[in-house]
Amino acid sequence: MSPIIEEGAIRALVEAFYERVRADPLLGPVFGGAVHDWTDHHARLTDFWSSVMLTTGRYKGNPVALHMLHADAMTPDRFARWLSLWRETSEELLSPAAAAAVQAKAARIAESLQLAIQYRRPAAA
Repeated sequence: MSPIIEEGAIRALVEAFYERVRADPLLGPVFGGAVHDWTDHHARLTDFWSSVMLTTGRYKGNPVALHMLHADAMTPDRFARWLSLWRETSEELLSPAAAAAVQAKAARIAESLQLAIQYRRPAAA
């Protein structure tokens, strides 16, 4: 059985998506302040999505820990905008089945990250 998405399509999706993120008025400043090497970021996120979608196991990072570094910037509005751009980009670049698959995974990941941020933040004094 062939995978729903190919490795090359993942790389193209990640690169096109983050071009939109960088240009977005809501997300661009957040990512611009957090990402200092876009080539490395694209490679890491390609590894991440390859691991998620193709079970390659290439990604070895800790997304929750990385997002906790920017917890104050990770608002529900920004997560919603991230998902919206992801949906738009995936629908333009992928087959309908592949787009639906990466969108479903992204929605679950965003929900998990939001919950992790919410429950790991120190309680307000």
